[in-house]
Amino acid sequence: MSGTGRWAHLVCGRRSKWIVLALWLVLLVVVSPLAQKLTSEQKNDSSTWLPSTAESTQVINLQKGFLPDSAPAVVLYARAGGLTDADRSKISKDAADIRAMTRHGIVGTRAQGPVLEKAAAPRAAQLIVPISVDASGGWNGIADAVKDLRATADTNTGGLEVHITGPGGVASDSSEAFKGLDGTLLFAALSVVIVILLLTYRSVSLLFLPIISVVGALFTAQAVIYLLARHAGLVVNAQSAGILTVLVFGAGTDYALLLVARYREELRRHEDRHEAMQLALHRAGPAVLASASTVAVSMLCLMAADMNSTSGLGPVAAIGIVIALLAMLTLFPALLVIVGRWVFWPAVPHTGSEEPTRNGLWARVGRRIARRPRTVWVTTAVVLAALSLGLLGLNAKGLTTAQSFTGKPDSVVGQQVEARYFPAGSGQPLVVIANAGAADQVRAALGTVQGVAPGSVTSPPGATAVKNGRVYLEATATAAGDSQAARETVDRARVAVHAVPGADAKVGGGTAVMLDANRATSRDNKLLIPMILAVVLLILSLLLRALVAPLVLIATVVLSFGAALGVSTLAFRHIFGFEGEDTSFPLFVFVFLVALGIDYNIFLMTRIREETTHSGTREGTLTGLAATGGVITSAGLVLAGTFATLATLPLVGFAEMGFAVAFGVLLDTFIVRSILVSAITLDLDHRVWWPSRLDAPGTTPPAAARRPDDDLARRS
Repeated sequence: MSGTGRWAHLVCGRRSKWIVLALWLVLLVVVSPLAQKLTSEQKNDSSTWLPSTAESTQVINLQKGFLPDSAPAVVLYARAGGLTDADRSKISKDAADIRAMTRHGIVGTRAQGPVLEKAAAPRAAQLIVPISVDASGGWNGIADAVKDLRATADTNTGGLEVHITGPGGVASDSSEAFKGLDGTLLFAALSVVIVILLLTYRSVSLLFLPIISVVGALFTAQAVIYLLARHAGLVVNAQSAGILTVLVFGAGTDYALLLVARYREELRRHEDRHEAMQLALHRAGPAVLASASTVAVSMLCLMAADMNSTSGLGPVAAIGIVIALLAMLTLFPALLVIVGRWVFWPAVPHTGSEEPTRNGLWARVGRRIARRPRTVWVTTAVVLAALSLGLLGLNAKGLTTAQSFTGKPDSVVGQQVEARYFPAGSGQPLVVIANAGAADQVRAALGTVQGVAPGSVTSPPGATAVKNGRVYLEATATAAGDSQAARETVDRARVAVHAVPGADAKVGGGTAVMLDANRATSRDNKLLIPMILAVVLLILSLLLRALVAPLVLIATVVLSFGAALGVSTLAFRHIFGFEGEDTSFPLFVFVFLVALGIDYNIFLMTRIREETTHSGTREGTLTGLAATGGVITSAGLVLAGTFATLATLPLVGFAEMGFAVAFGVLLDTFIVRSILVSAITLDLDHRVWWPSRLDAPGTTPPAAARRPDDDLARRS
């Protein structure tokens, strides 16, 4: 008996199915409390996202010796007609009240200001208030501190504008955007899965089994990741936790759909449902295993990334995929066998009934493609290449703070108002740490840098100016901290201070963080994309035992990726009004589209290969397309729908990724896999299997009355 045969017998035996169910129930009782703790282990501060070798990361670590890790909030007051005496009185009172505040990490004693606009009749004032990240309970707790500041400052304004911006204000708005992320995505993904399973199965009873299994897989994955984050140093943040939910729901439901489709086929051939499930697992199991392996290994490639946030996503996603695979190959088939055929009501598959896919939509599509396969695939490839031209408008150079939100939160409004009256970078200074002996030279060099506000180089109040032989300095940029001009100022500042002999000076701060993150991500894009392609090609070659077919599949998925990105770029500019893309956007979309998009090609090509051994490549292709067309279409709809739920978050980066992956999956499902791959396979015929034994021109294996493994369950 083969390995898959033994596994199938173990999972759905007449007694062992109950053992499988009992083990999962015990496991879920244990892991559920742990899964709920995952949010507490998320690390969303800059130092855990950036490479440890980045200069801005080194500054963050050195900065803690001078100041507690803080996110300064800028309390901004503005009146276009000029501040009145009443305004100034209110601002002074607010400043006094804020200096006495200590709740939620507010370090009122170190507040700077109020600083008035440098004008004969000042129209604005700002108060810079440090918020201790540790004392506030981490970056997610900054929102409470900002609420306290707003409650103190934004009262009885009488027409005086009051905004809270700066790094603290932005962190607060970001925290609010991520608030309830796990719950929002869970219920959104669950709703999508329920709707599509109802449309696919038209059976209320059947849809509960995959949902129970995928929710169990998600809780188990979250618990495992929590334990690794708690005790093994695995980095988890809001981004990877959100993607985990979408990935487990999408991939897990896809595996369930494929298994159910094969199980229904076998129920029409076999009276005993245990035997039918063993055969379904034996035949569909290798394809599901290969699919999950491809995704998991592709995700693990992310561990080679410089960005900690990207490298941390790799194992988080891989763990989710592996546990989803285990759930769908153990718990789900056990549940199906336990409940029996009635679960398919009202469309119960009876023994001897005709398989409807043989004469369904995809069977007709296959026959049409077979008339002129070369014309079909050439035309399709040209259209996809034309859609890829939209890539010319891709602007994946990073998003400014204003561009990062789908709406316009108070921190963004405040940033725009602040830029009218003060140096745009005043709330987000450059931070320079150097050897104390070279302090004067570093200060002088920094003061001459183009883009640094004159006279702004200083040691801020409340900071330890010199410690352990190092000096702490800050400088204000004239450009907005999230702008390209500010990033260029950071580069010039680094050149200037690095040139000071013996200074060992390093430049950091919020702008430097964004600059280093963008550069690390650009490097990751160039390294990881070809690495993932090579890994996927190797897995496909081992699975299909051929070279031509894997090369064809890789080429079609890359073409699909280009077309999806091209169309998405056009949609972002002309429909959604997004001004750019995050630097990591191409990499993440590539990873998900290639790793997940190749799934459907694996499902199709493994079935074609199976059928080819009995009836030849041409008939095998038509049978494979007819048999898998419906289930792959449903799987594509589920995966696209779950990724589209990312658009429920008020963040442009997530909305763009959700749209691009969802569109790409649909494109791959309906066009690339069903039309392009099928047409190329029909055109190449037996040559698609070179150099395996199936590459035999002019020979067609005789149609067997019985498949070699038809009696698998009986023999076991």
